[in-house]
Amino acid sequence: MDYFNKTYHPPGTAPGTLTSSGDAEEKLSIHLVDYTSEAYQEKALTAPDECLPYLDRESITWIHLQGNAQVGTLKNIGNVFGLHPLALEDIVNQGQRPKIDEFDEQLFLILTMPLIRDGTPDIEQVSLFLGENYVISFHSGEHDPFGPLRLRLQKKSGRIRQQKADYLLYCLLDLIIDQGFPVLEEISVEIETLEGEMLDLNAKQSTLSKVHEIRRELLLLRRNLWPQREAINDLLRSENPLVHESTLIYLRDCYDHSAHILELIENYREMAASLIDLYLSSSNHRLSEIMRVLTMIATIFIPLTFVAGLYGMNFSHPNSPWAMPELHWYYGYPLILGVMIAIVIGMVIYFKRKNWI
Repeated sequence: MDYFNKTYHPPGTAPGTLTSSGDAEEKLSIHLVDYTSEAYQEKALTAPDECLPYLDRESITWIHLQGNAQVGTLKNIGNVFGLHPLALEDIVNQGQRPKIDEFDEQLFLILTMPLIRDGTPDIEQVSLFLGENYVISFHSGEHDPFGPLRLRLQKKSGRIRQQKADYLLYCLLDLIIDQGFPVLEEISVEIETLEGEMLDLNAKQSTLSKVHEIRRELLLLRRNLWPQREAINDLLRSENPLVHESTLIYLRDCYDHSAHILELIENYREMAASLIDLYLSSSNHRLSEIMRVLTMIATIFIPLTFVAGLYGMNFSHPNSPWAMPELHWYYGYPLILGVMIAIVIGMVIYFKRKNWI
């Protein structure tokens, strides 16, 4: 996940300016779903103008644009639905902060959807418009995340077919927010694995690098998902006529899920920080063990060095009373070796009694 992932116009550009992203228009697909409690229709569109006949019906219409929408397409769909130029500019400039804006007879929401890409957490922007009887969604990723919702719509027995467009908006919000749970589950498994490696006394430097990477990913997830909870809260308090009272209780559930995800992120950040402390403690413990062993060895050899040094002076004179008598003993050498061995055994026994080794 990049530290800076926002696209923007050069400073001084007029508000509402739309510029091409440079990506191919062929990657864009327009998907229309139109339904009532009794009827369901789903089709792919080649141009936004094709959805005009559906706007005059009493049915609920959902238009989803998947891929990189170019300026011409955005202007076209903006003219069809009367979308504000500032909202279209936010769709073009990806990496926006999650928010909710109220326009004439429309609500505009920007959300961030976490996902796993190539084994690494990432963030993608989803833009939503809510009208009286329609919802428009924009997602620039390669894969359409709303397939499960279409399967729910195809079932006539589902609650979603009985509700207004604001309930469809809730379903989209719920799907986007809940994408955070599998992402955090992957992170929790990785943290658990790293914790096991940290408890191993032979933990490598690469393990510390992985922990730092997880902390960085959690920080960026928090930066993107924290304002999303506030956006949902703003939607709950907006008292906009497009959001009915019966839908608010479901939106509160979205808020709870968003808060839960943030709590998990904070918990995992603390766990990752504790893993670094554990690594440093393990490193200090390993160093202490090494120093303890070396100190024991050096302590044992100190008296042996003294004895060897003492008898290594070799001061011998046949008529001097101060000469070393041991130099002429028949069993002097094995006797001194025995004394050294006894010293070693005695020190080892003493250290064990003190629980030093």
